[in-house]
Amino acid sequence: MPSRRTVLAATAGAATSLAVGGAASADDKKRDEHKLRSLVSRMTLEEKVGQLFVMRVYGHSATAPDQADIDANLKEIGVRTAAELIEKYRVGGVIYFTWAHNTRDPHQIADLSNGIQQASLTLPRGLPVLISTDQEHGIVCRVGEPATLFPGAMAIGAGRSPKDAHTLGRIAGRELRAVGIRQNYSPVADVNVNPANPVIGVRSFGAAPGAVARMVAAEVAGYQRSRQVAATAKHFPGHGDTAVDSHYGFPVITHTRAQWEKLDAPPFRAAIAAGIDSIMTAHIMVPALDDSGDPATLSRPILQGILREELGYDGVVVTDSLGMEGVRTKYGDDRVPVLALKAGVDQLLNPPNLAVAWNAVLKAVQDGELTEARLDESILRVLRLKSKLGLFKEPYVTQAGVTRTVGIPSHLAAADRVAERTTTLLVNKGGLLPLSKGRLLVVGADPASPSGTTGPPTGVLAAAFNELGFTATALSTGTAPSAATIAKAVAAAADVDAVVVGTYNVSATSGQKTLVEQLVATGKPVIAIAIRNPYDVAHLPTVPAHLASYAWTDVELRAAARVIAGRAAPRGKLPVPVQRADDPAAVLYPIGYGLSYPT
Repeated sequence: MPSRRTVLAATAGAATSLAVGGAASADDKKRDEHKLRSLVSRMTLEEKVGQLFVMRVYGHSATAPDQADIDANLKEIGVRTAAELIEKYRVGGVIYFTWAHNTRDPHQIADLSNGIQQASLTLPRGLPVLISTDQEHGIVCRVGEPATLFPGAMAIGAGRSPKDAHTLGRIAGRELRAVGIRQNYSPVADVNVNPANPVIGVRSFGAAPGAVARMVAAEVAGYQRSRQVAATAKHFPGHGDTAVDSHYGFPVITHTRAQWEKLDAPPFRAAIAAGIDSIMTAHIMVPALDDSGDPATLSRPILQGILREELGYDGVVVTDSLGMEGVRTKYGDDRVPVLALKAGVDQLLNPPNLAVAWNAVLKAVQDGELTEARLDESILRVLRLKSKLGLFKEPYVTQAGVTRTVGIPSHLAAADRVAERTTTLLVNKGGLLPLSKGRLLVVGADPASPSGTTGPPTGVLAAAFNELGFTATALSTGTAPSAATIAKAVAAAADVDAVVVGTYNVSATSGQKTLVEQLVATGKPVIAIAIRNPYDVAHLPTVPAHLASYAWTDVELRAAARVIAGRAAPRGKLPVPVQRADDPAAVLYPIGYGLSYPT
């Protein structure tokens, strides 16, 4: 790793006195702005184009990835390594994914981050790279154990504590900073008013705009308290009321302008008031805001007219992934990045073909469709953010910092305390809960681990009950149990005192519903835990006890086990309404519903 002196020399001395976050005087800001503009003025056009892109790259190392990752990079990007990606395209950002093998463990992530910074800073006019990821917590996380993992947004919404949202941002920010990740695509500011939403759901804090706004603002403040990590509110102008996943289709939001102001806008207004550093666009069409038929990502009326001018936001605007179908439906991959820049975007995230996108932007400037001044405007916003985050002076991280910060006992204990305040008790017939010690059968769905937790859910729950003094065994029955699997579970229930079943998005025709009904028919006490969306309870009216954990990460499942065992009180309240299964227009359990144990 180069010394600090080498780093500063690599940036031609232009950033040697750029502020490292924190408060700065008006004179300091003026000097910093002058230096940043000087940096931009010395860039070649090709370097400017590169600064606008945030790109994926395969591999655990910037220079020596595994052969399979080299092959994947050659196939998708035309380079072998992250270092070659930066040298060829001069990208301003890199995004980490678990599936790209970027996030094996915290110490490896730190080495990868340092390697990426070194690759960029040792180039002529090299600049620090803004490394990003999606660390929402709950069902979307890229950095798994031993890092600290908190409950997801809807669980935090159930806990109703802005202080807990702030704690999440503060601790998550500290740990991300320690491994070199400086921009986090969180919090989700979408208000999930549609139970059928396939892409947001429990990633949202809830269905009440005011409550969501409070949580978003608190989490943003937590990230700012962590110092040197940028939070990102997403997905503007609001992805909460759709039954279409923009990864695979083109959602249309039919809210009127008045409905948008009431339902979707408040969390984004709160994020801006809290000083949010970046906002991510949504690949959705909102005809009331722009009737051109373009997705919001490509809409100047939405991004410039509403976000910039009406809401007064002047921070970084980043697209959602340009590989998603929602932004590719109407235009080709060569037009999308150009139109996004014309709409007012600053960062172009993860195009499906970087060569096509990069060359399209370059050609648009050469042909006069985009001006170089337009590029400079976005580059300055990105450089201002890099300066605010201290990347010009402290681009590298240390292994000692990882050990000192990531997954330390105080952080893990804080996550456990937060989780205990989120578990929601919806049904408790005859005071079945809390359970006394005894023999338990834990069955149910075992979806893949969402965030590098130990999993599977049935195993995590069984282990947690055993630690609490029960004798528990796990039997995975899956999300679509067969008749034979159901019969096996029913037979196993004969030898226990109670059955705990984890359910995952139960429907009227789901095999999970049949499983639960047949377990209830055995006469053994059955406790159901909705391990994703809390709407399962509407389809399982015969269950004597039902809880919602809002995700199947270890921290949430362990908290649910403690509630069932009486080691913690159920304190969560529904942040979304649950409609009746037989009449979706009628509410079965309203926002704010949640039972407690007698005291």
